[in-house]
Amino acid sequence: MTGEVGQIVDLEITDAAHGGVFVGRLDGRVVFTADAIPGERVRARLTDASKASFWRADTVEVTDPSPHRQRHIWPEADVDRDPADRPGGAEFGHIELSHQRELKRHILATALQRTGHLEVPVQFEGPRAASVGNHVVAEQPDGTRWRTRVSLHVDDDGRMGAYAARSHRVIPTESMPLATAAIERAAAALGRPAPGRVDLVQPADGHVRVLPRPDAADRRGGSARRHSEVVVEHVGARRFRVDVGGFWQVHRLAASTLTTVVAEALADGVDPDGWHLDLYGGVGLFGALLGDLAGPAARITSVEGNERATEHAGENLAEWVGARAETARVDRWTRALRQKISDRDRQRLARGTVVLDPPRTGAGAAVVDDLAALGPASIVYVACDPVALARDLSRFADHGYRADRVRGIDLFPHSHHMEAVALLRRDAAR
Repeated sequence: MTGEVGQIVDLEITDAAHGGVFVGRLDGRVVFTADAIPGERVRARLTDASKASFWRADTVEVTDPSPHRQRHIWPEADVDRDPADRPGGAEFGHIELSHQRELKRHILATALQRTGHLEVPVQFEGPRAASVGNHVVAEQPDGTRWRTRVSLHVDDDGRMGAYAARSHRVIPTESMPLATAAIERAAAALGRPAPGRVDLVQPADGHVRVLPRPDAADRRGGSARRHSEVVVEHVGARRFRVDVGGFWQVHRLAASTLTTVVAEALADGVDPDGWHLDLYGGVGLFGALLGDLAGPAARITSVEGNERATEHAGENLAEWVGARAETARVDRWTRALRQKISDRDRQRLARGTVVLDPPRTGAGAAVVDDLAALGPASIVYVACDPVALARDLSRFADHGYRADRVRGIDLFPHSHHMEAVALLRRDAAR
């Protein structure tokens, strides 16, 4: 059949796909559909019918609902609103939380199989509770109130809110259920900011900072200023200095959860005499973990492309005399190291651990090949995109580095995003 944008079609939803969409079937054709659940029948509006291999659609009515469907945790994004007026960012908010996690486990396992051609057991879990001062902080039972960093957009008419899904049209939003309560209150008190973007950040001290960022025209005029306030974030007993507008995990339990999971992956120990690398290191979160595991004499190198983050990493790793933070693109740094490494350093690296935490695009072939040639004892890959992870793990496997399992972590409840951690060690025969 032929399809036209705006056409209403009846679909059977058969699967969940990476990217926050679900697989509908229409006369054998795949239709990637938003706001559905596998097992449902829905009525959907076509938004893209230009490709021969698949179409795209938005659910407008659920005719046979899944038992896992719930009222959307964000009222503005519920299926009873026109799809054009639903804000993006909570693509799984209509699904009961435990089922969201089963779907994410399935998506991660499917990526490993189809993209990486890997048969690896996959576990999936929520964020861990963490001790903060004299009390324990845990996930909300409904998976809300976790975002400590939120970006809102203001259009030329003064409307403020999130963008509509897959667009740059501002949808005014009165509620922010994924944000902390303090951020929601701060957003409500903003009034009518100038057009552009407003970032709200709540660091460990609990005080919300409002960081207005001018629109593109203002930036070209040179009026944008750098937000240079330094705040302190907590992970257990450790403190990390970071620019208020710099990168830090957005879930209030993410940094502690990730360090716990990586530490569990390295439970067999980290060699005190090895040379350990923290690649895409940010402000040194995993570098500090490597130092804690290896001991006070640890040699650690953190590599990060952002100069300000590297400055903070140097400060955050200062207690280890053998720690160094370098500003560089990771692919260039690993290539240079591979070309000039001394025999002594190669021997220390062969006893070392590498923690790799790349952006959503993944580490890529060059970094994988360089690390495999350098031959560290173990590599812990922390991933935020299942397809990129699958691609890179497949390439590592070609070099003999394999994972015996992958642990998925739901650090972005009600969205389609996820994290995953895999420990790679080289085959004994290599």
